[in-house]
Amino acid sequence: MPRPDPGLSQGWCALSALHGRIEAHIERALQAEHALSVREFSVLDVLSEQHDGDGGHFRMHQLSDAVVLSQSATTRLVNRLEERGLLTRYLCADDRRGIYTNVTDAGHALLSAARPTNDAALREALESAEERTELAPLVRAVRALRPTA
Repeated sequence: MPRPDPGLSQGWCALSALHGRIEAHIERALQAEHALSVREFSVLDVLSEQHDGDGGHFRMHQLSDAVVLSQSATTRLVNRLEERGLLTRYLCADDRRGIYTNVTDAGHALLSAARPTNDAALREALESAEERTELAPLVRAVRALRPTA
């Protein structure tokens, strides 16, 4: 029988704690300033990156994967955002079974207003987490990440 690896478990706990701290801090800031949840921000952010070319629009399962929610939770979230006038849906011209979701002008305006709040809250949460010995290496790793082109 393999020996348990306490380092692996501790690392996972630290990563989970970092994620939870960051998400909670951003959630409070977005709710207070923009009446927007972290998940709502994520959906608007992901959908704002769509384009009209091949593969430019997300299907619901792709959106679910991108925001790490179940398809049913993503559908409920999209419904709420659509009711608020932040998203609109339409049928795919090539495949009538496909439904695309676009960010409305109001959604883009809210996303633009909320982005600085999100970014500031993220920086604050990382600075706070970095003060904890067990989280500091993870914060350094997050800061070292750069998008691949």
